[in-house]
Parts: sequence; structure tokens; C-alpha cells
Amino acid sequence: MAALKHLTLRKAIIAACLKMNELGINQGTSGNISARIKGGFLITPSGIPYEKMKPEQIVEMDLGGGYFGNFLPSSEWRMHYDIYLNKPEGGAVVHTHAVYCTALACLHERIPAFHYMIGVAGGTNIRCADYATFGTQELSGYMLKALQDRSACLLANHGMICFAKDLDKTLWLAGEVETLAQQYWTARQMGKPTILSKREMATVLARFKSYGKQSKDLAKGEALAVEPPPRRDGPQAAAKAPARKNVRKSAAVRKPAARKRAARKTSKAKEPAA
Repeated sequence: MAALKHLTLRKAIIAACLKMNELGINQGTSGNISARIKGGFLITPSGIPYEKMKPEQIVEMDLGGGYFGNFLPSSEWRMHYDIYLNKPEGGAVVHTHAVYCTALACLHERIPAFHYMIGVAGGTNIRCADYATFGTQELSGYMLKALQDRSACLLANHGMICFAKDLDKTLWLAGEVETLAQQYWTARQMGKPTILSKREMATVLARFKSYGKQSKDLAKGEALAVEPPPRRDGPQAAAKAPARKNVRKSAAVRKPAARKRAARKTSKAKEPAA
């Protein structure tokens, strides 16, 4: 029997499915997850509970829309497929029926820039794709339109979908979008949320290009989102510190020592001769 390909990634997909439900951003098997591989992607199968899912049941698909093996892919495979075809930066996709995202999607409402973290999805709002029957090419087309210059969107009367460069970041983004949906919903119960201006969001989006990165991860010419505090150790700090051997004592520092020497000389001069 041939060794199962992409075993580590298959296990990671199952772990992400379990984590998705643990975080409360999905219920049962309503959501689905995929991850890109060379020439295609791996996706969760249709109708198998996450807690019973095995690595060999994760379905491999190619970028021609075909699948391999004995298990059918998720009924939403078209959305995953179209994201990988049209979003080369996408390394993983998460689709969920998260409660607050779905509630807003049932109102056909986008999530506006009531909070600067809306920028994590790549724009000044999180759009809601028009409604179409699940699993259809029509729905996938509406999704792509809503994802123009974005990495997440709501799906009318359905749920939400997002993508990022890997599984961890995509699962984080799914949780963040659901949190934003809940915050927006809660704020609306209290009044009318104040929406950030396009200018304010432009500043946020510029900073988000390096949001969450360490200095070592920055691309050439890229700056940190926020100016960091000065580092107190390491080679950079040592280079900025003045060399101690070149620092001369000030007159104010020298005077007390000079006074002590003078006092000792005076004391010796007053001693009686033997």
C-alpha cells in the first residue's frame, strides 16, 4: 500500500476543523476547510463528522476541478476551487456558519468600518455576497465579486468565507471576522455605531501591511506598523551606547574627589613631628 501523501497537512486540516468548532465559529459539519498543495488542494469530505474524520478521508482535488479517491469533497468545493484559481496568495480557505456572521448575512448587510480591525480583511468593510443556492457556480461567482481586494466576506443567508496564506492565519481570520460581526451587532443594539472615514481607514490599511510582523519578517523597504520602543540589549543597543572609556568625568564629579585629597594633605601637614 502506497504511503498517504501530505499526511501532516491532512492531520492539520482535521485539527483546524476541531478547533473551529471549539472556538464556537462553526457548528457540526456545516463548515469546511481546505489547504493548497502543488497543483491543487486538500479539502474536507462531505458529511463526515470532524471527530470521526481520518487523514485518508481528506480529499485531494486538482486545479482542473477533479478529485481523487473514494470520498466526495465538501459540497462547497467550488468556492474553495475558485479562490485558489483567482487568489494566488491564498494558501488555505475556511468556510463557516458562524452565528453573528450568519445573522448579518441573513439581513444582507456588510460589516462597515465601525472598528479599525475591519482592515484585517483587506479593505474598508467586509462585504456580503449576493444569495445563490449552496454549492453552485452562481454562488461562487458572487463570492469572488465580494472578495475583490478582500480576504473575507459574508455569504447572504448562508455564512462567511475567508482565506489567508496558511491554515493558522486563515483560522485566526475566521475567528476575527466573527468577533467583528458580534461587536458590530452588539453596538447596534445600543445605538448607531460611528463609522471610521475613508481617510482614517486608509491610514489603518497602510499600517496593516506589516501588522503582526516581527522585524526579521519585513520585506525590503517595509516598515513596522507601529514605531517600536528602543531596545535595551543586543548589538543595536550596544552600537548606540557611548563608549565608556571615552567619557570624561565632569568638573562636578571631579570636585568631591579633589576636596578629599586636599583634606588628607592638610591633615598630614598638621601632624606634630616625632
